[in-house]
Amino acid sequence: MSQALAVNQVLDSPEVVTMFDHLEQLVARSETDHTQVFETYLNEYADLAGKVINTFIPAGSHPDMGRYLYDPLTAYSENGGKRHRPLICVAAAHAVGGDHRRAFSSGAAIEHFHTAALIHDDIADDAELRRGEPCMHLRIGEGLAINAGDLALSIVNGIVMRDPLLDDATKVRVALELVSMAQYTVEGQALDIGWAKDGRYDLSLDDYFTMAIHKTAHYSGAVPLAVGAIVGGGSEEQIEGLRQFGLDTGLAFQIQDDVLNLVGTEEQTKKDFRNDITEGKPTLMVVHALQHSDDRDRLIDILSSKEKDQAVLAEAVAIMEASGSIDYARNYAENLTSIAKNRLPDMVRPSTARDLLVSMADWFVSRLK
Repeated sequence: MSQALAVNQVLDSPEVVTMFDHLEQLVARSETDHTQVFETYLNEYADLAGKVINTFIPAGSHPDMGRYLYDPLTAYSENGGKRHRPLICVAAAHAVGGDHRRAFSSGAAIEHFHTAALIHDDIADDAELRRGEPCMHLRIGEGLAINAGDLALSIVNGIVMRDPLLDDATKVRVALELVSMAQYTVEGQALDIGWAKDGRYDLSLDDYFTMAIHKTAHYSGAVPLAVGAIVGGGSEEQIEGLRQFGLDTGLAFQIQDDVLNLVGTEEQTKKDFRNDITEGKPTLMVVHALQHSDDRDRLIDILSSKEKDQAVLAEAVAIMEASGSIDYARNYAENLTSIAKNRLPDMVRPSTARDLLVSMADWFVSRLK
């Protein structure tokens, strides 16, 4: 079966065609709390999104291309997490009144970019675990892992350009969005890695926000939502309104990750718990604490030492707690999502998809508590 035929079969399946009708019935029948609507959506459709995403991975012309390239990427993608980026892209298309099936290629493209970013990021950070499994570079070697990440990058724009559901003007506009997204992300990553490498402890809060918005907010929130609105035929006001909603909630998402790495209940059992301290990363809590803590010099000593001892890492967390930095980060994320939610009703009509986006913001914040 050709790749195009496989994709079309999935998109034309009743499961995809009726997904928002089904979700509306599911939520109506359940006693799901408003903040859990988005998690219900992810749980219900992550596997379906993954199925669509993986159909876009091509096959090689030689068996060993599969062994060394396509199979490792496919296996990595099959352990794909919650798929929130493609699924909010699909929700945005529906929220502006469009055919949500037109958003799956864009969502898949963004997810493959995400895959590439994670593979490369794990190598840069000398990470050991990803989604509960050894990182790809530890399983197949750095060279092959870099190559697999490069493959994921190489297919991003082609996925959109080959979508028969999109007209040429839409394809070009989406492709340009994806190019800008990639540039923003690597710019933010450069700041994140470079500041840790050089021990930059003179950073301002604005410096952190610039890094986090570029590194995470564009590709985890703003671009999926804006692109979903574009392919869904939304107005320019809706497209830009959803982009801003995504920037605000995407920044909250990055702050959430930073907080959970220090104090998350589930994260405490993971091997990379508090590795942001070990890597000397200038998270929002670190930047705030360095400006407000009486123990600034001790915190810098810990951040500079590549320390892995959990007792010392706990000392760094205690310094950030005492300076109010963790509470500051939580409150900042909550304020971001509150502002974003208040703007949303003016952008899109009432619908299950709009409720999903509101719930998305609540879901990001609820995981901070």
